[in-house]
Amino acid sequence: MSNAKGDRRERELVNRLDEAGFAVMRAPASGSATERELPDVLAGDGDVFYAIEAKSSSGDPIYLTGEEVEALVYFSQNFGAKPKIGVRFDREDWYFFHPADVHETDGGNYRVKKEAALEDGDPLDALRGTDEDGDDDGHDIRDVLQAVEQGVLSPDEAAAMLE
Repeated sequence: MSNAKGDRRERELVNRLDEAGFAVMRAPASGSATERELPDVLAGDGDVFYAIEAKSSSGDPIYLTGEEVEALVYFSQNFGAKPKIGVRFDREDWYFFHPADVHETDGGNYRVKKEAALEDGDPLDALRGTDEDGDDDGHDIRDVLQAVEQGVLSPDEAAAMLE
C-alpha cells in the first residue's frame, strides 16, 4: 500500500471515530517519521481510550511486523490505553482486534485475513466501551494470558491490564 493511500485511510478512520463521538487524533510522528514507535491513531471518549495501529489493503491478507505489535502494546500500557489493531480491506468497513486476537505467523509477525476480519473483528461501533449487556469491555483474561504466552505482554504488563 502506498503511503498516500495509508495516510488517506488513517484520516478516514480519524473522521469516522470523530463522528462516533470520540476525541481523536492522528499521530503525525507515527511510522518512519520518528525513532519512537507510536500508534497511528489515539481515540477516547472519557470512558475508554484506544491506541490504534491502522492497516489497510486492497488485497488479502494484511501483515504487521512483530515490532509494530510490540510497540503498540508497550505504548498502550504506558499511556493507559487499550491497544487495537484496526484493519480495512477495500469495499469493507474498519474492523478492530486486540493484539492477542491476531494470528501470529511462524516468523513472529502478525496476519489478519479478510475473512477473519469480517467474522471475528469488532466493528467501529463496538469500540464505545460497552458490550450488548452495557458492561465495560475490559480485557478478557484469556486474551491477556494468550498475549503473555505469545510474548506480546510481560507478566507484569498483563497483571496491570487486569487490575
